[in-house]
Amino acid sequence: MTRLFTLLVAMLGLILGLIGPAEARSLDAIRSQGQIGLCAHPNSLPFASKAGDPPGFQVEMGQALARELGVSLRLDWIITMFQVRAAGCDLVMDVIADPEALEQTRLKTTKPYYHTGVALAVPQGSKLTSITGLDQTTKVGVQVGSVAAMLISQRHVPISTFGFEVDSLDALANQEIAAAAVTPANAAYYNQTHPDKTLRIIALDDSEPSLNWNVAIGMIRPDDALREAVEAALARLRADGTVQRIYSRYGVTLQEPK
Repeated sequence: MTRLFTLLVAMLGLILGLIGPAEARSLDAIRSQGQIGLCAHPNSLPFASKAGDPPGFQVEMGQALARELGVSLRLDWIITMFQVRAAGCDLVMDVIADPEALEQTRLKTTKPYYHTGVALAVPQGSKLTSITGLDQTTKVGVQVGSVAAMLISQRHVPISTFGFEVDSLDALANQEIAAAAVTPANAAYYNQTHPDKTLRIIALDDSEPSLNWNVAIGMIRPDDALREAVEAALARLRADGTVQRIYSRYGVTLQEPK
């Protein structure tokens, strides 16, 4: 499998397999109950926040989808993806749209609606222009256990590991490292919330498939009607500019899926 978090996805697939298949969730049942559930992390801005100020683009996307379906949004807060099935939610945002990963998790998805991956954040004055410019003099902050950490280490580039991407961005802003391998969303939101420490974001490197992926909305156990309704709702939200507006509030500019 050639995507970030491969090991996590495989482990999730194993756990879901041990739990066994869940009963399909129907569109009729959701409309009858008047709500649809979204699983999200309670403290992971710009993605989601239980504090709700701001709520995160995953929550705002969930609210917009719920409105399109004529129901309210129920938030199910989880810490790890292993909790998805037990939480009883219907939707998971920002799912990597990789066929092999989806086979492992058994999630159903919409069509991809944006493209992302791992980018490099560097100080404004850095001479780096791409990941290929990294060498033994450029220590890079990486998330522990990530594919980016493995690939960059294989190039004999020194790394510094962090539990969260924002920690590597703080270290970069404090000149403790030369670059940080992070998602563009985290880097963009960091710049928006730290205007006195803005970093330069180097574009995604399309030559490395493991560090690029398309993103879709995941559905945990939809019947055909629910899957089609969510797909249609997302298409309307993309067409009227809602999706772009939601992400742009967090400083994120979406790339078209590839």
